[in-house]
Amino acid sequence: MPLLINREVVADNWTLINEETLDQAGDIIVPLALYLENRDALDNREGQLAIQVNGDDDLDELLSNLDKFPLIAVDFPAFRDGRGFSIARLLVRAGYKGEIRATGDVGRDRIAYMERCGFTAIQISDEIYKDEMLSAFTEVSNYYQSATDSNRAVYHQ
Repeated sequence: MPLLINREVVADNWTLINEETLDQAGDIIVPLALYLENRDALDNREGQLAIQVNGDDDLDELLSNLDKFPLIAVDFPAFRDGRGFSIARLLVRAGYKGEIRATGDVGRDRIAYMERCGFTAIQISDEIYKDEMLSAFTEVSNYYQSATDSNRAVYHQ
């Protein structure tokens, strides 16, 4: 799957794991529930550890340990589920400085808004990715609401 960082396609060195692949070496992304069940083993393994969350997860445990994870992946399970936008904004407001990655049902019409909410990386499925999707970042030049990329709404400027 293509990974966009700084509006460019880059190599992805992370692997999303599940219960069957829990002992995989390298840099891994673990769903939050699986991490909480296997915290001791995962905290003591070699390689970097990242967390994947979705709108159903209780983020309190994650928010109290933000500096522990270099990457937090936010899953969009369906187009109609926009809770991931709020999660990204919450992470930014909490002072998280690592990579915030959008995964799941990510389409062209949402990627500019994802960037405005605080996502620093966007993973798009192979089936829908086209190079022309990169133009979505610059199609809208003026926004009415404030966001992580601009604290002032357009009517205050």
